[in-house]
Amino acid sequence: MATELNQPTWKKVAWYLALSLLSVVVLFPVYMALVRALSTPVSYVKAGQPLHPVDIQWDIFRRAWNLGDLGPKFLVSTVVTVIIVSAQLLTALLAAYAFTFLIFPFKRVLFALFMATLMLPIEVTLIPNVQTIRDLHLLNSYPGLVGPFLATAFGTFLIRQGFMGIPRDLRDASQLDGFGHLAFLRRVAIPVTRPVIASFAVISFLSAWNQYTWPRAVVTQGRWETIQIGLKSLSAAKVEESNIGLAAAILAALPILVLLIFLQRQLIRGLTAGAVKG
Repeated sequence: MATELNQPTWKKVAWYLALSLLSVVVLFPVYMALVRALSTPVSYVKAGQPLHPVDIQWDIFRRAWNLGDLGPKFLVSTVVTVIIVSAQLLTALLAAYAFTFLIFPFKRVLFALFMATLMLPIEVTLIPNVQTIRDLHLLNSYPGLVGPFLATAFGTFLIRQGFMGIPRDLRDASQLDGFGHLAFLRRVAIPVTRPVIASFAVISFLSAWNQYTWPRAVVTQGRWETIQIGLKSLSAAKVEESNIGLAAAILAALPILVLLIFLQRQLIRGLTAGAVKG
């Protein structure tokens, strides 16, 4: 009997140990990036590249911020990310609602075509989109940086999966209460699928913040460079100053880290719900 009672406890201990080991494996590269950023590069190599900082440069993050002129780049990336995330949430919510609750001709065909755009990598549409931005004279501008990303088929698919899990009774009850489409979306659909929406917001933020290829193609002036372009320029510094690029990369990752810490539960719940419903 004692063995049977203790078995679940041993299972929990085993799971915790396995998860702890996995966490160490995942976080080890981050730790090493911090170690190399704080260490003087030449001294660190001479010491045999140990697991601890060598000849620590406590001002490295301030130097990286100033040398890379990261302040304006952070501002540009923040504005671009906020616009993209807001636009994608709005367009994905409206499109997902239409594909879930409205009836119109060729609905399934249009949804299939909509999803087919997910199969096109950015390299396929890069040149036509860049030419369009040039023709519209939108280089070095916020419209040029965010234009092709104001809507996304992935967000529509994910939120639609959440909407499909809403019981039909809720829709019928809302109609009896006189709710129109926008009222049902705002008062019922969005609150019920909040974890799915939050998870998509996180994914959209990560994608927008980490963009490099598109900003590199439509930016020709330094004041419009995003944080990722700034990191690329710092990474090409001298070998003796290679830790500056690592310090800048850590600074650029801080907003992502904060977002994941506060929204990790919503991200997991939303992706799970989107995967099993519909």
